[in-house]
Amino acid sequence: MTDRQPRRRFDELVVGERRQSPPIVLDEQAIIAFARQFDPQWFHVDRDAAMQSAFGGLIASGAHLIAIWRRMDHDLNGDIDYYCGVAIEDLRFRMAVRPGDSLTLESEIVACRPSSSDPGRGLVTQAYRMVSGKGDVVLELRAINLVYRGAGA
Repeated sequence: MTDRQPRRRFDELVVGERRQSPPIVLDEQAIIAFARQFDPQWFHVDRDAAMQSAFGGLIASGAHLIAIWRRMDHDLNGDIDYYCGVAIEDLRFRMAVRPGDSLTLESEIVACRPSSSDPGRGLVTQAYRMVSGKGDVVLELRAINLVYRGAGA
């Protein structure tokens, strides 16, 4: 058994709860390394060629932004006793992310309802916005997760 802090259960979560992460800076090496492995489109992996793209320079892959969202969300909301993810809805890439961009994640609990099939779990919907240091929203999505109910482990 691992030694960990008790996690917040469904009945402790409140619609309207908002959280914001500290910023992270996405550098060129990280953009290229991720893209080479998972999304090797030329405007993600070749800085010089990307200058001729519609984006006018190297940009992060959308898949990379989702991976960053997942990591930031774990750091931000890792104290919730999740059972599992159910869905990602309304995923939108609003602006290109470039090397050197600072990113912050905002989350808000927008809905909570008990599971209709299992009284030991509830469904929690969270809305997320990833924002650049310039204040531009670069990513938006809603995540639906099952969360344990009852007394914590």
